[in-house]
Amino acid sequence: MLAGIAFYAHLSMGWLLFLVLFPVPDLSMLGYVAGPRAGAAIYNCFHSTLLPFALLAAGALTASSPTIGGAAIWLAHIGFDRLLGYGLKYAAGFSETHLGRIGGTP
Repeated sequence: MLAGIAFYAHLSMGWLLFLVLFPVPDLSMLGYVAGPRAGAAIYNCFHSTLLPFALLAAGALTASSPTIGGAAIWLAHIGFDRLLGYGLKYAAGFSETHLGRIGGTP
């Protein structure tokens, strides 16, 4: 998380943009409307580091600061989620993650 924030700060792109885009990956939770299996797949797609690192590479290859900034924000979001104990989801339900169960006991 701190690496993503520090990297973004180095780009000097403005903190309002950071605050606006930081929660965007959590929109992937809407995938749970289609059921737990689809929800977990969509959520995990947006909460693994594969896509933001691919975006970072694309930004580096094209020298696109906005693309690099978006990748940094995305990586910071993922790091923040891990810091709070929110991991990648299992199809069994939203509260079952690779870091353990989140939320209260059933």
